[in-house]
Amino acid sequence: QLQLVESGGGLVQPGGSLRLSCAGSGRPLGPYTIGWFRQAPGKEREGVACIRGDSITTYADSVKGRFTISRDNAKNTVYLQMNSLQPEDTAVYYCALDWLPGRASLRPAEFSSWGQGTQVTVSS
Repeated sequence: QLQLVESGGGLVQPGGSLRLSCAGSGRPLGPYTIGWFRQAPGKEREGVACIRGDSITTYADSVKGRFTISRDNAKNTVYLQMNSLQPEDTAVYYCALDWLPGRASLRPAEFSSWGQGTQVTVSS
């Protein structure tokens, strides 16, 4: 059974960086699209970035040029490098898997296997 576990969150000052990891177990992640999402208190969950099995990436406009998604199939892990973090990036970050190969969506409804989330707080 597939399990996704996020790690790497924490407290960082504005302008700082964090790298989140999404480690898969129970099934290879390689063929599938993996997405990163975030949810701030009182807000809906939103898509941040996703990476297809062929490593094609999609980003939300709010993070383009600051965040980079990548994957290491040998480690069965997907990463989200976050640079130039701002207070509005504060949220719980989740990774999830889309079981439909080839899709590159940022819509949470199209992802059906989720991790438990990791908190990212950007504050001085």
